[in-house]
Amino acid sequence: MRLVIFDVDGTLVDSQGDIVASMTAAFEDSQLPLPPRAKILSIVGLSLDVAMAELAPKGDTGRMVRTYKAAYAHLRATKGAASSPLYPGARETLDHYAGRSDVLLGVATGKSKRGLDSLIEAHGLEGMFVTRQVADFHPSKPHPSMIEAALEEAGVAPSNAVMIGDTRFDMEMAVNAGIAAVGVTWGYHPAAELGAAHCVVDDFAALTGAVDTLWGRAHE
Repeated sequence: MRLVIFDVDGTLVDSQGDIVASMTAAFEDSQLPLPPRAKILSIVGLSLDVAMAELAPKGDTGRMVRTYKAAYAHLRATKGAASSPLYPGARETLDHYAGRSDVLLGVATGKSKRGLDSLIEAHGLEGMFVTRQVADFHPSKPHPSMIEAALEEAGVAPSNAVMIGDTRFDMEMAVNAGIAAVGVTWGYHPAAELGAAHCVVDDFAALTGAVDTLWGRAHE
C-alpha cells in the first residue's frame, strides 16, 4: 500500500481570508499592531502557539491563541464550507486516490482536531482519510512526528509515502521523516521557499503524475 499525506490550509482549502481575519481579531484584542498579510501567511502550517509566538514575541500568546480560535470558530460556524473552500481540482484528486485500491489517504495539519473535524464534515469528506494528524498531539512542523505517526497508523513504509503541501514546513517535515515531498504553488509560501521539495507542481492536474513519477524513482 501507498500513502498520500495532504496538508490542509493552502493545499486542499483556501482559508487565508479567515486566517487573516482571526489573526486581526487576536492582535486587536491585545492592542498590538497587525503584521503585514504576507507575514501572517508565512507562518501558516506551524502549530498555532508557535505561529503566534513568532508573530507577536512580546504578546500574551495564550490570550491571543484563545482569541484567534474563538474568532475562527465563529467564522466557520457562520460561513460553513465557504469558510475554507476547496481549491479547484482538490475534490477530484481526493476522489481519484480514494478510488485506487493501492493508495491510502492521510492528513498532516497545523489545525486542531476540532478544526479539522469541522472542515471534513463541512466538505463531506468523512471516511476519506485513514489517518488524521493534527497539532493537538504533535510538535509543530517541521518536526517529523506527524508523518511518523501517519506511517505507523497506516502501516506504510516511508518509501511508499509522499507529503503534499504548500509551505517549506511541509517539505522540511517530509524530508525529516524520510519520505518524498511534493510542493504546490497555489498556497501561501512562494515556490522559491519550497527548495526541500522533490518536485513542485502548479495545479492539481499535474499532481497525480508527479507522485507516480516519484514513487517510480523510489523503486528503481
